[in-house]
Amino acid sequence: MARMRLLAPGMVVLGVAACATVAAPPARAPNEGSASYRMLDDGYVAHYQLAMGDTATGATPFRRVTPVYPPEQLAACPPVQEVRVQVIVDEEGKVSDVRDLSTDEVSAASRSPSFYAAVRAAVLQWEFNPLRINHWAADADGNTHAVDSKTKPFSLSYAFRFECHAGKATVMSVPAQG
Repeated sequence: MARMRLLAPGMVVLGVAACATVAAPPARAPNEGSASYRMLDDGYVAHYQLAMGDTATGATPFRRVTPVYPPEQLAACPPVQEVRVQVIVDEEGKVSDVRDLSTDEVSAASRSPSFYAAVRAAVLQWEFNPLRINHWAADADGNTHAVDSKTKPFSLSYAFRFECHAGKATVMSVPAQG
């Protein structure tokens, strides 16, 4: 107990001495970046026509990487940037291409190419369950069974949104609206 009494006054003195020193102002924190995306059905996607007895399964993502806000844009913290892309997926479920869907030259010209580059770099890492089209038929007893199964390429459109709030840029996941 005596030992604690001796240490306690010393600790109080150190606390008072620390208050007397002038601390340097904190360094300005660097901006931080983030992005969001949502799936679009805006007419850029062609749909397979299924025949009677056909079912389609798959075409669902199982690995998605969110784009990184372009570091070179952080200091400027530009207004909201939107990048619309068409994601081309091959028969194995791998992304084979990412196409910029900017049809408005003004919006494309006002957007830094680094935002599209960030989207492309992330989306090329995405993986999907392959789109499988199965053809079913019934036997003489009325039991159905798969007669044929094929995987097909497909494409989906997404909009990516890059935002900067109060000096902090964000890229977030937003659920698809449909």
